[in-house]
Amino acid sequence: MVGTSQDIETNPVSPSGRARPRGRRPGGSDTRAQLLEAARVEFAERGYDGATVRVIADRAGVDPAMVNHWFGSKEALFVASLEVPLDPDQLMRKVLPGPADELGVRIVRNFLAVWDATGGRPLATLVRSVASHESAARLMRQFVGRMVVGRIVGSVAPDRTELRGALVGSQMVGLAMMRYVLRLEPLASADHDTVVAAVAPNLQRYLTGPLD
Repeated sequence: MVGTSQDIETNPVSPSGRARPRGRRPGGSDTRAQLLEAARVEFAERGYDGATVRVIADRAGVDPAMVNHWFGSKEALFVASLEVPLDPDQLMRKVLPGPADELGVRIVRNFLAVWDATGGRPLATLVRSVASHESAARLMRQFVGRMVVGRIVGSVAPDRTELRGALVGSQMVGLAMMRYVLRLEPLASADHDTVVAAVAPNLQRYLTGPLD
């Protein structure tokens, strides 16, 4: 006996062209992990602007509403996919308010507070990952471009915003390498006031000073 169309199971095609698995995964912690894995692939391949919540959820085999459930927004999912232990919005609230000529001090002080609180381990892992995996490097470039250059440097830079952002990034990544990855003394164990006094003036020049 030939079955009717109601008797035949179908495997619909997703917006990304892949066959969807039958049914949806439940919204447990495994769903969060699947979304993070899918997000890393999509952001690396398509960039932040090109990746969509719908396609990320489809790749993970879950409903798009799960992105909002677990992360709240596409931007929060992007940050979580990098495993950066900070909330960019919270960081902006701490760093941006205040005199423009003291922004370098606020950046360095908050950088130290965030990373010292974790012992620097997540940062060391992140730096090693970026150095050895191109997909991780692409994700980090997007993060720096949107969060650092666009939101912090762009708020005070008188000109050449992208160059200033790259210089700020080089200063902070260099500090991270020496303090948390190589653990070069006496920088590795220096107190915050000492590091701020040494690094912030140069960072401030990158932010607002002449580059010639």
